[in-house]
Amino acid sequence: MNEIIGDTARAVAFLSRLPVPDRYFSDETAPAAQSSRAYALAGIVVALPAAIAFFVLLALGLAPLFAAALAVLCQMLTTGALHEDGLADCADGFWGGRDRDSVLSIMKDSTIGAYGGLALIMSALLRVAGLAAIASGTDAASSALALIAVAATSRAAMVWHWHILPAAKPDGVAASAGRPDGDAMVFAALTGAAIAFVLGLPASGIAGAISMLVLAAIVCSGFSRIAGSKIGGHTGDTIGATQQICEIASLLGLALWV
Repeated sequence: MNEIIGDTARAVAFLSRLPVPDRYFSDETAPAAQSSRAYALAGIVVALPAAIAFFVLLALGLAPLFAAALAVLCQMLTTGALHEDGLADCADGFWGGRDRDSVLSIMKDSTIGAYGGLALIMSALLRVAGLAAIASGTDAASSALALIAVAATSRAAMVWHWHILPAAKPDGVAASAGRPDGDAMVFAALTGAAIAFVLGLPASGIAGAISMLVLAAIVCSGFSRIAGSKIGGHTGDTIGATQQICEIASLLGLALWV
């Protein structure tokens, strides 16, 4: 149990800007992938500020669309827009590059192009719309739990994507972070599925919870295939992009059954 708590704390520090006690970082040489098995659990912690804000705003009678927009903003502030950055870089590189080298070069560039800008806009719009659709069809508590459910699902998907593909660049950030082994991937997938299923039930029932997981799996698998064909593996950007697109897919799965 102490190992799981430690991995969760390190995962929270890696995935967000939330403060984590220094005692969890005694081994500074440990690769980031070592704590990846706890990503779904960390997703609960990372999403909690936004979920609380979402619940309070809805309970106070704020319109679902406005409450959803503020909840998504809270998520961005909590994570430092870490995953949004990866999505934008992937959109620019995958659709702007002619070959593997040009794709990787574009992804490494810190500037955002048209594809990246559109990806960010659509990601924010779809996530806000998804949360608003859920909030419009259920109560405040169930809506807040749904937000946490998709956070756990999408972060478990990150580990799956990270595990099934090799590092695209041997000298990249993702390569230096290591690669989750099979046990870490299975643990993340099982905990993510369990958390998502239980927390998604109040909002959308069994059908919605299953749809959320199935759509996230399909999208993660499809995006991993695209990354494999475009650059031959994963990077930190593709891992972050996986979180974004799987969160959107998860919200869609829930919203279909509200």
